[in-house]
Amino acid sequence: MYFAKNIGGLALIAAMLWLTACNGTPEAGTEPKQTPEQSQTAQPLATTEPPQQTELPQQTELPQQTEPSSTEQPQDLEGLPPLVEEAASTVMNAIRNKDMKQLAAWVHREKGLRFSPYAYVDTKHDLVFTQDEVEDLMNDSTKRVWRTFAGSGDFIELTFADYYKRFVYDADFIQTAEIAVNKGLGQGTMINNLNEVYPKDQYDFVEYHIEGIDPSVEGMDWRSLRLVFEKIGEDHALVGIIHDQWTP
Repeated sequence: MYFAKNIGGLALIAAMLWLTACNGTPEAGTEPKQTPEQSQTAQPLATTEPPQQTELPQQTELPQQTEPSSTEQPQDLEGLPPLVEEAASTVMNAIRNKDMKQLAAWVHREKGLRFSPYAYVDTKHDLVFTQDEVEDLMNDSTKRVWRTFAGSGDFIELTFADYYKRFVYDADFIQTAEIAVNKGLGQGTMINNLNEVYPKDQYDFVEYHIEGIDPSVEGMDWRSLRLVFEKIGEDHALVGIIHDQWTP
């Protein structure tokens, strides 16, 4: 009987231990429940990564591709031969300023510079000067015969300084003149043989023309100054200064 009681007590104890073990261990094949916070942190990181932006620098480079670099700019014009208009402007400024050194720099080295007091270019009697002579003309006191005056026929016997005042810069050509290239503007009674002496295929000329100075004489005091350049490749050399005006 004592044995039976002991057996019954042991069985009771074993049953209680088995129940305890069952209640403290999760059932096989089941997973522990997750709280909402645990669910959010458990999402795969790959789904929250931003899209790859490795190609975005190409968008910032597009403006650089459409704009030329400094090495692709047009060739600098500095050092290139000037256009005849530019050459004439430089020569006219030298004439106005009596800068004979600058004027001489434009004179043709072989043909020199011819001065014609009127529209008709007289290849036999118009005076021609070399580069070196032109540079010193303004200070030269020698009186020379520069042909004859229109109308009277008297000799034009003057120093270059006086000839300059009467038959070169005798009006404000830079400020008030109309300018044309290879086109005559002033036309008087005297024959204009410029294109015969200086053919178009070999020479360019720029004319500075003033229609009148004193309104009271109704244009009978018009003036023109024509600068004639020989074409040397793309460059130009001064060969003639032709003065023209109203003549009776």
